[in-house]
Order: sequence, then C-alpha cells, then structure tokens
Amino acid sequence: MENNEEKISPKHRDKLEALDNLSLGISMVAAVVIGFGIGYGLKALFEIDWLLWLGVFWGIAAAGLNVYKAYKRAQKSYEGMEDDPRYAYRAKHGDKGLNDDED
Repeated sequence: MENNEEKISPKHRDKLEALDNLSLGISMVAAVVIGFGIGYGLKALFEIDWLLWLGVFWGIAAAGLNVYKAYKRAQKSYEGMEDDPRYAYRAKHGDKGLNDDED
C-alpha cells in the first residue's frame, strides 16, 4: 500500500498543509467548548459548582494535547530536511555565517 504523501500532487500539498493548520485551530476551540459543555452538564446534573471548572480544564488539556500531536507530526516531517542540499549548510553550521555582510 502506498503512502498517502506519495499520492498527493505537489500542486495541492500547500493547500492540504493550510487545511491541516486550520483544523488544528478549530479542534482547539471545539475541545474547549466540548469540555465546557460536559462541565456544565455535570454541574447541572449533580449541582456541584466545581464540576464546571473541571470540564473547562479537560477541554483545555485536550486542546493542549492536540497542539502537542501537531507539533510532533510537524517535527517528524522536517526531520529529513538536514539531508536536503538546500539546508545542508544550516544543519552543519547553524545560522552563523549566513549574514556576514551585516558586520
């Protein structure tokens, strides 16, 4: 079975990356709203005020987990860039020597 990245044409790769970033923002908002909804429902059901804040915390924690997963996915996709000749100098030397004319 082929990898999904091999099936995507280079013409549409930028659009899919933008949609992936947009879905990250939407999932963060959705996680907090769902957590608030669960907390509000638990508060109404059991009449305990702090359950609302527990739900909000769960939502924020879920949003943070989504960001962490997106970060790890992006980090994995950029691991192979050090073998790319366009970035080989920066991988070896860092940012030193790139702007020598500014001295």
